[in-house]
Amino acid sequence: MASSMISSATVATANRASLAQASMVAPFTGLKSSSAFPATKKTNNDITSIASNGGRVQCMKVWPPTGLKKFETLSYLPPLSDEALLKEISYLIRSGWIPCLEFELEKGWVYREHHRSPGYYDGRYWTMWKLPMYGCTDATQVLKEVGEVQKEYPHSFVRIIGFDNKRQVQCISFIAAKPPGV
Repeated sequence: MASSMISSATVATANRASLAQASMVAPFTGLKSSSAFPATKKTNNDITSIASNGGRVQCMKVWPPTGLKKFETLSYLPPLSDEALLKEISYLIRSGWIPCLEFELEKGWVYREHHRSPGYYDGRYWTMWKLPMYGCTDATQVLKEVGEVQKEYPHSFVRIIGFDNKRQVQCISFIAAKPPGV
């Protein structure tokens, strides 16, 4: 019984010492030397796998910051040819998504005009061209509809959207046609 009894003064001294140690921060001693880690040498001479921190890296300029509008997902690319559009539409159909066409007569980009609250932007919702193309299995059918929109509204923006009817979400969206001069 005597061994398990400690005086309250001893406990208070121990508590003060542990609080002081808990608030102490060890000084910075620098980075560890690389000799502590085992040396591994890559035998692969493939230059694409060599890590770099930016020295002499050549990058493609993607988008100039002034003078051009950003539209949709593939905006940074040159305008898509009919062949490239067919490939994108084929991917959309192969993925099981339902193609749908939308068009906009005034502005083909997101802008803020009528409301200033966070998250609200004008220009997000466009007019749907006909109904979604349920059961469409041929990319040329979609491209033919893009041509019909352009014939009816020659100065409009046209975008193709792919909907997933199982998850009830839009999975892809890209500009298929722009007005002349834009």
